[in-house]
Amino acid sequence: MKRKVLLLCVAMLAVATVWAQEKPYKVVFYNLENLFDIYDDPETHDEEFTPEGAKQWNEIKYQKKLSNMERVLFDIAAINKDYPVVIGVSEIENRTVLEDLISQPKLKGANYRICHFDSPDARGVDVAFLYRADVFKLEGSDNIKLNVPELPNFRTRDLVVMWGTIEGEPFYFLVSHWPSRLGGKEASQFKRDACATQIREIKDSLLKENPATKVVVMGDFNDDATDASLVKTMGAKGKVKELEKGDFFNPYFQMLRAGLGTLAYQDMWNLFDNICVTENLVNAEEGKLRIIKGKKFYGNIFTRPYMLQQEGQYKGYPLRTFVSNNFQNGFSDHFPVYIYIGK
Repeated sequence: MKRKVLLLCVAMLAVATVWAQEKPYKVVFYNLENLFDIYDDPETHDEEFTPEGAKQWNEIKYQKKLSNMERVLFDIAAINKDYPVVIGVSEIENRTVLEDLISQPKLKGANYRICHFDSPDARGVDVAFLYRADVFKLEGSDNIKLNVPELPNFRTRDLVVMWGTIEGEPFYFLVSHWPSRLGGKEASQFKRDACATQIREIKDSLLKENPATKVVVMGDFNDDATDASLVKTMGAKGKVKELEKGDFFNPYFQMLRAGLGTLAYQDMWNLFDNICVTENLVNAEEGKLRIIKGKKFYGNIFTRPYMLQQEGQYKGYPLRTFVSNNFQNGFSDHFPVYIYIGK
């Protein structure tokens, strides 16, 4: 009897081990909505996020913001009891705020590393990556200045890239926060088109050098998944059956068509937060890593009731940190997005 129990325990352990190995990897993007420290940087326009500034941004509010970001990221990790392997973030002020974030108690277990570069953005906000070095084997990283031909002195967020391997397969990750619609969507479109063009050129160059490289591009694009900047300029297709070798696939195209979104404005939902992958991550060979489809979509949007405005005019909207200068103790004006990669 004891032998049977022992064999059963060994078998259960073996199954559990296989399941642990076969867990898909999560890749996340999250606009953290103005994760600033409390100190004035004389090189940037960050004065509103200081104790003396319009938002009276102090240590108490900063720690609440960190705790809220920790809660969301830990709850994403809890979905399949595994920390995301890569997290792209935007609207962070510097490396220090990321160090504070990954030091939060519930995130310490992931042992995240940081990939960050300071951008020339006037407000001092950057994009960056957090990554698990036990899964993603980093080989290099860089920041790439956004080139807008019509505005050679344009100051905005750089593109941040890193490359390496996951299970021996080559991956290239890029995170960006495209120029806003300030001044109107049409009037500012050329800036986002410039970003889309540059990303497409980077992808084409990578695949020309090594067709096996799996490119994952993410960010707050300030355009919807169905807008021309993504579909035509960047070449991100929304249907798997239309993909040809070297194409981008955007899992969020069909989700937007279904009425889903990541941010709300004037009672309309947008899906500016996207994760696009190259065709070789969709139509991967048997036994190779690929993007995994859920019940309906390849993409996912993470929401929980605590992340939503519960009452008033903006009921159902993302619960943000501030409305004007009024502190809401919220999370972000964007929902995070994520995909699964596995075999």
